[in-house]
Amino acid sequence: MNNTAAIDWGTDHNPGLTNGSESLLRRVHSGLDPPDSRCSIVSGDYLYYHYGCDGQDDRGWGCGYRTVQTMASWMCFSRESGRPPPSLPDIQQALVSMGDKEDSFRGSRGWIGTFEASLVLDFFYDVPCRVVHVRGGGAELEEVAVQELHRHFETHGSPVMMGGDRDNSSKGIMGVCSGKHGSSVLVVDPHYYGKPLDKTELQTHGWVRWIKVSSLDQCSFYNLCLPLTGKRHV
Repeated sequence: MNNTAAIDWGTDHNPGLTNGSESLLRRVHSGLDPPDSRCSIVSGDYLYYHYGCDGQDDRGWGCGYRTVQTMASWMCFSRESGRPPPSLPDIQQALVSMGDKEDSFRGSRGWIGTFEASLVLDFFYDVPCRVVHVRGGGAELEEVAVQELHRHFETHGSPVMMGGDRDNSSKGIMGVCSGKHGSSVLVVDPHYYGKPLDKTELQTHGWVRWIKVSSLDQCSFYNLCLPLTGKRHV
């Protein structure tokens, strides 16, 4: 088992000052030009959590946890809650406490997906989530996922988690654009591992980017975790 017990975010209520997260970047998508005319974007601030950002080497299993932490940081900045983003062991303990996971899940390298993300955000922040299942195929992605994302960002403005089966890499979704040439989603990818990069470097290397919905795996289903936060923060 992987021992994650040493990770501790402390009790500071400002996520920008909590145990090492002062080095994390805010709104890493800022500066990217929208690709189409109709765009719905996350409102407010969030921190970019990614592999190894707290000293824990979680490559290969921690992407869902990092996306949850990014979503949680938005809730802190938006005053949905003063609680700092939960650590990896906090998340595992919460899932065990809720009865979703066996006790052996603590300290493991077990993955989490959109369903677990919804449980964790409700547990720590009392924010319910909708989990929307999108069957594979371009039409379903365009007709269901894109419209769900537009409604979500226009109503709630909070970050979204996306994951699938064949494409099982967790993604933070911070926006959606639609136009005559199809739709795109704004991906904040938690899989970066390495020395700190600035926003421009993250964008240049593709860790934060707009991607065409048509470029997603058309044979994979996808799930969206949509936090039902208060009305959109301006």
